Amino acid sequence: MILRNRWVMAIAVGILTTVSPSAQAQQQTIRLTTLAPRGSSYHRSLQRMGEAWREASNGRVRLIIYAGGIQGGETAMVERMAINQSQAAMLTADGLKTIEPATAGLQMMPMMFRNLREVDYVGEQLHPMLEERMLDRGYVVLGWADTGWVRFFSRDPVIHPDDLKRQKLFTTTGSPETEEVYNWAGMNAVPLEPTDILTGLQTGLIDAAALPPFFALATRVFSLAPHMLELNWAPLVGALVIKRETWDAIPEANKSEMLEAARTAAVEIHAAGRREGDDAVETMRNRWNLQVTPVEPGGEVDTEWRRTAETAYPRIRGHIVPADVFDEVQRLLREYREANEGSN
Repeated sequence: MILRNRWVMAIAVGILTTVSPSAQAQQQTIRLTTLAPRGSSYHRSLQRMGEAWREASNGRVRLIIYAGGIQGGETAMVERMAINQSQAAMLTADGLKTIEPATAGLQMMPMMFRNLREVDYVGEQLHPMLEERMLDRGYVVLGWADTGWVRFFSRDPVIHPDDLKRQKLFTTTGSPETEEVYNWAGMNAVPLEPTDILTGLQTGLIDAAALPPFFALATRVFSLAPHMLELNWAPLVGALVIKRETWDAIPEANKSEMLEAARTAAVEIHAAGRREGDDAVETMRNRWNLQVTPVEPGGEVDTEWRRTAETAYPRIRGHIVPADVFDEVQRLLREYREANEGSN
């Protein structure tokens, strides 16, 4: 019996030493966080990416997605990556700028962009530089996306800037400089996590928020903030990022397919974000009587908001958006407008 037990143990030890060390060395779990609502098209694109990563790595890479902000806001997401509690994230510029401030130039300049073609052009020109800076900070950008324009959703109608100044406005936590600029411009900014917007509206802590329409629909913000100003305030731009050390640990033979899958997910999110933004507005308008106030580009109301935004530019430049990036965005926009005069 003793000999038999030793023989069984020898076989077990042999299996562990010949299989387990290799399998353990190759297994890699990547945890990804995002504010994208669970079950949304963005979440499904990330799930497809995870499945593609699993297949490309023959099961060695496993992606776990924490959607809907269950791991906290974007500042918390970046903090989690810093201590390796998570290794990847889909972040907007709010989160990206805590890693690399230059990324704020894609989003944190209200009324700077007149249409989404300008957003695309500036992004295409800046992405290579931003990716290099992000890499220097220890993060690999796997893909860029945006969800179109954020709109002002409010409890009471907002048409003019003074209307918004009379309401308590949501702004994200972890961005005191943005809160400072809003307050300087006469707004009453209240910092909250995005997951607390609905509660803030319910309790009267806030009265208004600048959000992409799909988020307002998914979280039912429209039920408490039933007025939307159709103003091109700012695009919501983001990126799918992964820690450099995590990416470097992936076998080179797998990276090409995995990168392709990530870029496919980003393209899907980009297209869905713009399409679903318009669809969400129509759904809220037709089913739940969302009151939409249109703003004519270049019209009187649009010009009033643009002048209000421009008064804040000196405080944004060098404070929220690095001066060199702020100036480059303006240069690129002049370049684009001169080349496309009459076609915008």
